[in-house]
Amino acid sequence: MSQFLDNINEPKDLEKLNYDQKDELAKELRDYVIKVVSETGGHLASNLGVVELTIALHSVFDGKKDKIIWDVGHQTYIHKILTGRKEKMNTLRQLNGISGFPKTNESEYDSFNTGHSSTSISVAMGMARARDIMKEDYSVVAVIGDGALTGGMALEALNDAGSSNKDIIVILNDNEMSISKNVGGLSRFLGYMRSKRFYTQSNKKIKKIVRKIPKIGEKLIHLTRRVKYGIKQLFISNMFFENIGFTYLGPMEGHDIEKIESMLKMAKKIGGPVLIHLVTKKGKGYKPAEDDPERFHGTSSFDIQTGNPKKQKEIDYSKVFSEKIVELAKKDERIVAVTAAMASGTGLKEFKKEFPERFFDVGIAEQHALGMCAGLAKSGLKPIISLYSSFYQRGYDQVIHDIAIQKLPVVMCVDRAGIVGNDGETHQGQFDMAFFQIVPNITIMAPKDFEELKQMLEYAFKLNKPVVIRYPRGGEGNTKFIMHSQIAEGKAEVIKYGNDVSIIGIGKMVEKAKEVAELLKIDNIDAEVVNVRFLKPIDEKQIIESINKTKKVVTIEDGTIVGGLYSKICEIANKYNINKHILGFAYPDEFIRHGSVVELEKLYGLDSSNIYKKVRESL
Repeated sequence: MSQFLDNINEPKDLEKLNYDQKDELAKELRDYVIKVVSETGGHLASNLGVVELTIALHSVFDGKKDKIIWDVGHQTYIHKILTGRKEKMNTLRQLNGISGFPKTNESEYDSFNTGHSSTSISVAMGMARARDIMKEDYSVVAVIGDGALTGGMALEALNDAGSSNKDIIVILNDNEMSISKNVGGLSRFLGYMRSKRFYTQSNKKIKKIVRKIPKIGEKLIHLTRRVKYGIKQLFISNMFFENIGFTYLGPMEGHDIEKIESMLKMAKKIGGPVLIHLVTKKGKGYKPAEDDPERFHGTSSFDIQTGNPKKQKEIDYSKVFSEKIVELAKKDERIVAVTAAMASGTGLKEFKKEFPERFFDVGIAEQHALGMCAGLAKSGLKPIISLYSSFYQRGYDQVIHDIAIQKLPVVMCVDRAGIVGNDGETHQGQFDMAFFQIVPNITIMAPKDFEELKQMLEYAFKLNKPVVIRYPRGGEGNTKFIMHSQIAEGKAEVIKYGNDVSIIGIGKMVEKAKEVAELLKIDNIDAEVVNVRFLKPIDEKQIIESINKTKKVVTIEDGTIVGGLYSKICEIANKYNINKHILGFAYPDEFIRHGSVVELEKLYGLDSSNIYKKVRESL
């Protein structure tokens, strides 16, 4: 039984608590979040780090009227609990349950949908300008982490906000982490500011005494603030935030509710662009997460006592990629690896250990990462970059402008391609085949299993041109392919020959194509299974040959129905005047919600059983 949490159903209930009681509430919230995430999985360390900040925000601001924009949004579990979703937390990230990110259709307290980093200040500036144009009255607060601040979009927004003179509050949640340990000059700058924390620590006792002086108390405090600003300029050179137009408050302890509330109230009074710098600890209150916040950034269900996952992680595509790229780099000194704050998640941690001088983590800066790869390639090195599918969207111009136009040999590995599951719309990787396919000069491959991924990595470095290799999250499933013919550019592989229907699959969906063929065999339907391997250039000769033989066509892919394999096969049929009905299995032209991959495949008809039934009906 929780003494305080049980009685918190909406932010107004916080008004009943004094600061000691709020501190106790913070402990109860941490215990509750640990319990929930240990069962559902999710983002733990980041949420444990913002407990006091979230309590303070909802104590000072009216969440129904004021706009609180959470950058990335994976740290909003406390926010959800305090805003009426406490009883739904056991459905977190599950199909038909609540999202792990802010959703405006979920609560009026969620001001904006977020899922990727570095967007909050831009959104906040839009809301602040709209507020003033429409002559409305509300506060706008952007909560952004120091890792997200390395993203170019955040710096662009800071630059605009600082010169705008708009009433906007930016809260810098400085925990020295994004997912991997923060890197770069801005991280060092913030570290320097943390080391000088003494210059902004408030003397509460003096303030209380001065405020009691009739008429002039508040004026003296205002004068003191101006003097403190002068002292800051003496002790801290290159005051970045002040110099671009922000009133800078901090750095200060980010786990002291009373101090945070005081700072938030001060920021509201000051007006104009204000930046509050809070120093927090990622994973605070749960020792395993404090000791290893990277592992507990996004975690599966785990045992609370030990912190160990309930299910041991099996070998997956990221692990296979990791081992193979290290093997290749040992043979070729020109191979270098690049990541954007995702060394562990994308499988480049071992490469970093083996070749620290050939590994580059640029922070949350996908545009810079891809542009830098172009420079590395132009200078004679062999760069390989690994990003999640949904994060390549952020560097699309660099793929086109810096890499593809110049035909530079950059190997772009697309991890988490297809549906990733519980993180929902912002993280699903269903668009990469479509947006890469329309770019000239790029070769696009997708392996059917682990062994084919190894083959494709070897082959990619021999091509001497831009290459995309896409592969899913997790493992290869239960099907083990015996056959692994040699990779040749633009050449498909026939897994099984047949006469009644051509089932054409790509990537992990070749496994489903094989399963469907086995089910059809029971009905005496002889299916041909084609692993296209290359979406671009696609093996038109093999596809036409197969279609002309069977007269019936089925495509299976783990991307959107628009612009992927189905679209490509339709283009080929149209090009060669092949008048055949093509049955395509893919995700619809919509954003895919959160849920497990198995649940979503079934929901959208991409499980083997449903595909088999539909194919049988069509025959």
